[in-house]
Amino acid sequence: MEEVIKQELGFTQYCKEMLGLKKQDPAMYSPLALAYLGDGVYEVIIRMKVMNRGSMQVNKMHKKSSSLVKAKTQADMIKLLEPELTGEEEAVFKRGRNAKSATVAKNATVADYRMATGFEALVGYLYLTEQYERLLELVSRGLEKIGELERP
Repeated sequence: MEEVIKQELGFTQYCKEMLGLKKQDPAMYSPLALAYLGDGVYEVIIRMKVMNRGSMQVNKMHKKSSSLVKAKTQADMIKLLEPELTGEEEAVFKRGRNAKSATVAKNATVADYRMATGFEALVGYLYLTEQYERLLELVSRGLEKIGELERP
């Protein structure tokens, strides 16, 4: 029975059910809260991508993942993706980009950090609104545009 539930609901829905999570309204969260969630979601996507290349030393996986999740890379991606965003997506991105954060990432300019925060806010928003297909489409297109997506 449990296996049937997992297959019907998908991993995310199964997690929500097992953890007793209720549907969330993204409008209730600050752009920095959306970016906090988006950072984690994007990190998992990138780690899945890196691991899919095949078995390699963990240190090499970490270095590759780190290069794809750093603020500069995210800023480069969103700059290339911005013309493809819907009006709603652009508004979420801009709210995240313009949010005042108390910190700045190591080895990142303020401009790149803000762009990356906007990107992460968009990822968090798409995740919370369960727009998984659009989320993965944007991440894939971004990785493709920066030359980091190898198609089989």
